[in-house]
Amino acid sequence: MFNSWGVVNGYGTYLSYYKESLLVDYNILHFNIIGATQCFFILFLSFISGRLLDANYSRWLLIGGSILLVLGMSTLSICNGAGRRGDGQYMYTWVAQGLVSGLGMACFFVSSSQIAATWFKRKKGFAIGIVASGASVSGLVYPTMLRYLIDIVGFNRSVQIVSSLIAITCLISIFLAVPNPDHHFRRPSNWFAAKTWVDKDAFKDPAFCWFTAAVSWTFFGFYCVFFSLEEWSTEAGVGYKGLEPPVPGMRALRTYWLLAIMNGSSTIGRLSSSYLCDHFGALNVHAGVTLVSSFLCLFLWTFARNLGAALAFVIIFGAFSGAVIGLPPASMAAILGPHPAQQGKLGQWTGMMYSISSFFALTGPMIASHLVIKFDTFLTVQLWSGLCLFISALCMFIAIIYHSRDESFVLRLTPASTRSRSVSCKSELSMSEV
Repeated sequence: MFNSWGVVNGYGTYLSYYKESLLVDYNILHFNIIGATQCFFILFLSFISGRLLDANYSRWLLIGGSILLVLGMSTLSICNGAGRRGDGQYMYTWVAQGLVSGLGMACFFVSSSQIAATWFKRKKGFAIGIVASGASVSGLVYPTMLRYLIDIVGFNRSVQIVSSLIAITCLISIFLAVPNPDHHFRRPSNWFAAKTWVDKDAFKDPAFCWFTAAVSWTFFGFYCVFFSLEEWSTEAGVGYKGLEPPVPGMRALRTYWLLAIMNGSSTIGRLSSSYLCDHFGALNVHAGVTLVSSFLCLFLWTFARNLGAALAFVIIFGAFSGAVIGLPPASMAAILGPHPAQQGKLGQWTGMMYSISSFFALTGPMIASHLVIKFDTFLTVQLWSGLCLFISALCMFIAIIYHSRDESFVLRLTPASTRSRSVSCKSELSMSEV
């Protein structure tokens, strides 16, 4: 997770440098296309990686993803000339950072949460939350590291150092990220059959359909915040890009610090929300934090006019946004239910959900950046992200209703003796753990 969504979370710092120096002849729409391409491939290929995970091919995914990601990010340092002002080659940058790196990250994303999920039953949500916090830590480390190094050794050398850190952490995950051998794996008899990759039963489940719609709306507006934050802070006068503020005594921070703080605070949301999931239900917690995030964009962000308000937004939204983006696997596990045979479909159903939402992750930042160019204000991004998250929360509430009906239906069909035996088994499990 450190090297999938964590890299995407830090893309805003790359975008800011591209606009400031490397690719000065391009606008924010071109830059958002690179970040949106990363999001698209991470999500679109999730149905393939999820099915391979269900068949116990995690090691091959991690090796392939490591090769592609390190290749893409290291190539970024040699395709832009000397890395000085105006030296950038947009198409090469898109191929290296958007296409190749995005393909590599696609191998990591579903793997990270699903491998951890195989080891836990009672605390599955909390375990997935700890894994998801890797993205927030990475979103703090990579932007700070990159911008600090650019000031010292230049862009190309900085990217090489960042790529070295990516390679080291990828190597660690290859050896340590191993699924539980007792997990119920499903290897198909025919890899070329459509049912191997797409489970049609998922689309017969209203809770799955509504939750997939919710995640699609989330990605429609979510990463627009991260991609636009640094540029917005410059326009709003709460951030600056140079080594010193343009006006002496100006109450502002360097723009990358705002993005780093937002990513760092998302660790709180990822961990706390995943802990709450095990007590109040993943779907309930997920819908609540998504609704709050929408209000933060619509109201707190739009009225942030000074550094104090900007810091309040990045800290609070960062905490809630960490929960929003970290909980989909836990929510999907809740929709599938506790039965081992159903949990064996977790990788496939999660992958299908993300693949459907990939088209929204691709087009959302493009729409937001087009609105900025057309109306010449970042208010459009604030409203766009807030409305998308609000609609996402509504879809989640509908998914909760259908999921509750399904659970009630199962309980009505289950004999009382079976339910009592289930309760007895749970009691024995709790006593043995004590």
